[in-house]
Amino acid sequence: MDKETARKGMMLAVKVSLFSNVALFSIKAVSFFIVNSLAVAADLGISGVALGISLFLYYAIRMSDKPADAYHNYGYGKIENVTEAVEGVILIGLALAMSVQAAMHLVHPGQVKKPLVGLIASTCCVMINFWGSRFIYRLGVKHDSPALRAEGLHFRLEGFISLSIMSSFVLFMILSRAGLPGVARYIDPVATLIVSALITVPSVRLLKEAFVKLLDASIEESGQMDIMKVLAAHFDKYCAFENIRTRTAGRKRFVDFDLVVPREASVGEAYGLAAAVREDIASSLSESEVVIHLVPCAGDCAFMAEEQACPYLVPAGPPKP
Repeated sequence: MDKETARKGMMLAVKVSLFSNVALFSIKAVSFFIVNSLAVAADLGISGVALGISLFLYYAIRMSDKPADAYHNYGYGKIENVTEAVEGVILIGLALAMSVQAAMHLVHPGQVKKPLVGLIASTCCVMINFWGSRFIYRLGVKHDSPALRAEGLHFRLEGFISLSIMSSFVLFMILSRAGLPGVARYIDPVATLIVSALITVPSVRLLKEAFVKLLDASIEESGQMDIMKVLAAHFDKYCAFENIRTRTAGRKRFVDFDLVVPREASVGEAYGLAAAVREDIASSLSESEVVIHLVPCAGDCAFMAEEQACPYLVPAGPPKP
């Protein structure tokens, strides 16, 4: 898949996120003013954050594709990780604020109006969220974008939150019909506490993952195994490999290592080997940049000690175009 196709796919996911969040925010805003529910207010706050993140995500995806320059030698990929971190921090703060409000309403419960309107609105939100989650997350996985994967997970989280609010309206209506309006009044703050918990747990995990990536964490284990497989495929053409370092920046991966080659190898042979290894690793790891440092062997191996011919002195052929 070429970069232009990948960029178009990611921008489509961002546009779906943006328009879906506009629809969700509008539905929840109308529902809140009619129903006067604290749980709906919490859900509305989440959609407000999500709408802001969608706008930021649009900017982040466009910037992450910018090539490296004099100010950012490794490109702008980490802005996707910044997006993850910002979303995590805001959602955690929102969850804490709504938890305080819910605790206060447990002491002095409010009055929910027209729960049927809230039920219909939350049902619409459930459908939009789960559809959006599936669509955006699949594109995030396809294009290996952490920001899009985070957005897809966020939509799924919102879907479960809307589902819990929908259930709370059903329970409120059942208790009210059963002649227990006093008990029904506590459903709203309890639902808000549940929503806050549903926000906090995955948001903390999201923030933790983003923070680790911002500290130049190594690439995932499967990616490291792909590198080892490529090196194993060329094992008969080099003496050793050393100092493998990997890191991530958004959806981009950076690989750097030393490749020890026979000191008798010509520049063309060594370069051809490095080019072949680099191309194979780049093919195995999407959105990757590979730097290979050629190092001549020290001549202190068993073959040299016994004055035998170097078994690795095999021409690797010219570099692939």
